Amino acid sequence: MKSLEELHNRAIELKNNGMSDKQISTELHLSVNTISWLLSKDITNNKIQDVKIGWRSIGVYGNRIEHIAEIMADVITEELDMGDITSILGITINGIPFATMLSDLLNKELMVYRPHPTGKEGLFSSNFSGIKGKNVIIIDDVISTGETIRRTITDVKNQGGHVLLCVVLVSKLNVDEINGVKIRSLIRTTMVG
Repeated sequence: MKSLEELHNRAIELKNNGMSDKQISTELHLSVNTISWLLSKDITNNKIQDVKIGWRSIGVYGNRIEHIAEIMADVITEELDMGDITSILGITINGIPFATMLSDLLNKELMVYRPHPTGKEGLFSSNFSGIKGKNVIIIDDVISTGETIRRTITDVKNQGGHVLLCVVLVSKLNVDEINGVKIRSLIRTTMVG
C-alpha cells in the first residue's frame, strides 16, 4: 500500500467483506486503533500515529522465512535451555510460517493458535500438538497493542501450558514483557515526536 487513501480503501473493502476491525488490523499489519480511524468518515483530521509493517518481501519465499526463523532460533537459544522447551506455537496467520520453520530447526512440537476476534478464548488447532503440560514459545510476526499476545498467554495457561518466551519479528511496543512473559523482537519500532 503506497498511500493513506489506498489503506483506507482496502480497509473499507475488507470491512465490506465481513471482516472485523481486529481481522483487518492483522491483514494490514496495523493497530486496531488505526483501522478504526481508517474506517471513520474523516481520515484527514485526528491522525493516529502508527507504523505499517509490510513483510511481503520476506513472506513470498519459504527460504526467506527460514532465514528469519534461523535468527529467531538463535534468539531463543540465547534466552533458554533447549531442554526446557517442548513446543513452538504459531499465532495465525503470519506467526504460523515462522513457527513451522522453528519447529523444524529446533526439533520441537508445533502448535497453532487462532485468537478470537472479539476477545473470547481463542482456538488451538487439534491438527497439531496439544497444550496441556507443555512448555511453549509463542511466535508471531508483529506486536501492535500487545492484546493478541496477552490473550494467547492467558489461553495457553488456561489450557494447562506454560509460556517460556514470546518471539516476534517486529514489536511496536516499548515493553520487555507481557503478562510476566519475556518478549523478544528482532526489530522494535519507536515513534519519535
